[in-house]
Amino acid sequence: MDKTKYFLLGCAALMTACTADDPATGPDHRPTGGMVFSLMYEDFDNCTTRSAIGSDTDYDRVEFCVVDNDGDAVTGIKGLYDRASSEIRIEGLREGEYRLLVLGIRGNAGADGVSVNRIGHIDDEWLRFPSELSKPLEAEYFYSQTPFSVTTQAGESGNELAVVAEGEVVQRRIIGRADFHFEFNNPYVETALQTISVTFASPVFHTTLSGNGDFGGRSSGTSFTIDLNEGSSYLLPPTAVAQPLRGEIEMTTRSYRGHTERRTYGFSLEEVAANRIGRISTVATHPDDNSSTVFVTEPALEKFGVSYILQDGEPKEVYTDASQRSFNTSEPLQVSVTEDGRLHVRFYSPRELSDVLIQARVASVDNEFFDLAYFDRIPAFADFYGELPMTLRRTFCRSESGRIIETDVVPAEAFASAEYRISSDDPFWAKIEAIEHGWNISFSLYGGNPDLPDGGPVGNWMGIRPVHCREAVALFLNFTYMIDMPEHEEILHANVDRLYGNGGVEDKVTVETVLRQMRQPRTLKIGLVYPGNGVIGLGGGTAFGAYQQAWFQHYFNTYSCEIMFHELGHVMGYNHSSSFTYGPWAQELMNRFYVDHIGEMPIDSPSYLNSSQNPNKY
Repeated sequence: MDKTKYFLLGCAALMTACTADDPATGPDHRPTGGMVFSLMYEDFDNCTTRSAIGSDTDYDRVEFCVVDNDGDAVTGIKGLYDRASSEIRIEGLREGEYRLLVLGIRGNAGADGVSVNRIGHIDDEWLRFPSELSKPLEAEYFYSQTPFSVTTQAGESGNELAVVAEGEVVQRRIIGRADFHFEFNNPYVETALQTISVTFASPVFHTTLSGNGDFGGRSSGTSFTIDLNEGSSYLLPPTAVAQPLRGEIEMTTRSYRGHTERRTYGFSLEEVAANRIGRISTVATHPDDNSSTVFVTEPALEKFGVSYILQDGEPKEVYTDASQRSFNTSEPLQVSVTEDGRLHVRFYSPRELSDVLIQARVASVDNEFFDLAYFDRIPAFADFYGELPMTLRRTFCRSESGRIIETDVVPAEAFASAEYRISSDDPFWAKIEAIEHGWNISFSLYGGNPDLPDGGPVGNWMGIRPVHCREAVALFLNFTYMIDMPEHEEILHANVDRLYGNGGVEDKVTVETVLRQMRQPRTLKIGLVYPGNGVIGLGGGTAFGAYQQAWFQHYFNTYSCEIMFHELGHVMGYNHSSSFTYGPWAQELMNRFYVDHIGEMPIDSPSYLNSSQNPNKY
């Protein structure tokens, strides 16, 4: 027997147990053929969209009883509740006036410690909540009392019984709801919450409900605490005394400097009433309300909706537009203030960065750097826009020397000439900071079309996609980090006799020349090479490209690295007669050094991007 059938039979057995002997039958006392009552329920009385909601009550448990005009439970009848249709069917009633009492439960009543009794009279206790209530209710409890009558009417074969008022049974909750709402003066205080709880001080609730729908009983008044991190709405029995429901809200918040602040707020709710929502609003004043520092926690990233750049599906018109997508490898973390006064932080990196302090120096604020923002975490390729308090209201900030600076509203245009400074204890940031000689990187289609399955090749180029652009970020962060590694200089000095220029092996090139050429500022437009013409790499001037496999395997494949360094040799101005293309520099020294030292590079593994498994590759 499945669970639903067992439940329906149980309801039928309950109704049968309330009956006595079957009523006499005769011309004037024939049993009805059965009557059907459809269950519905209403929203809370003060819900903004209050209305009766369909017939899908979805109750986990239903208890019901029919009482006569004197309030006595009618016996000798049969009834059952069909959960699938939210209907109660009753058979066996004779002429008379009745009331249908229905108790509906949605949720785990067992977890609430609730007991339901069988009643013989409408005034009997039907439901009881525990007297030692120490937590909100987990289930919702609905009640209805529906009058109806069974009358005799003339029919084709004589007098027949008919039901008047058969139909919908609209239920209402016998419990109330307490909703907690907080107003924060600074959104970054709200997103820095660590704990938030409410303690109800000696609340006294009703503990019983009679068949007539009357409340009775009183709970013991035990104080209890609930964690508001788990939700903002809580179900409670109606309060039983003519005094407000009082208590205290406690919250702890974290500052960007690592301090914890504990604050308490008292509250008072006039009552918890059946089928009503009690709204408790608290203005959460806080010492950091006027702080100018943007403190970006994980909840703040969610609140402001961090976006991401160079992602699969980004339009080609965006990622190949240098005004929208370009960066210098020595400054992959870009900080600015928008024209409408928001903080904008964009990160060109396959790896995330943690514990990031951004300081600014703005002439109209102070001659010192001050703490502008702190990020618990900046995700890979993040594009974050967030409210900047000091462009909106009077605030205070902390200078690099520890002074507290109070400022009036700072207009967005004051940041046009601002200087920014970034610091972090993350080891990854130490590698980024070690990139002293950055190259400017942007992306180009070179006539190709990435929307076509074959990349729409034009000549030796095809349409680069975001999956390749992300790898270009990884490669050039690593390359510009590598050129300042002491070990890199050492290998050049150890092989100085193998460095030669466009004139062949006799055209010697000094280590200093090579380093100067590698470290000088450059601007490259990165593309994807079409290998169908037998070409797998292209480079020279501002153009640089390689075929797909080389972009995915530069971490570990010396042949792929050889392609990259061959084209970098062309970018540095060398031809095929030099050691920088078909020679030791590209084919032996640099490619092997890069692969052998990948664990020391900023992007030390292909697993950050996992491009070879990306479904958007060619």
